[in-house]
Amino acid sequence: MLYFAYVLKSQSSGRYYKGHCNNLDTRLKQHNSGKTKSIKTYVPWKVIYFEEFDTLEEAIKRERYFKTAAGRRYLSSKI
Repeated sequence: MLYFAYVLKSQSSGRYYKGHCNNLDTRLKQHNSGKTKSIKTYVPWKVIYFEEFDTLEEAIKRERYFKTAAGRRYLSSKI
């Protein structure tokens, strides 16, 4: 099974959301259907960046990195 660390962008507000999951398509559908309370007011969301990992621990570690200042700089160079 593969795991993902991902970045979403709100199509309505331009906000970013960083997360991890094991099925990116299903997780995006959950976000866009309003099942994530903290971001449901910013739907629709679009995947703008993701990375694949072999373990859940690696995906979580990468998500945490994306949320740091260095991670945000890295993402701004990729997006």
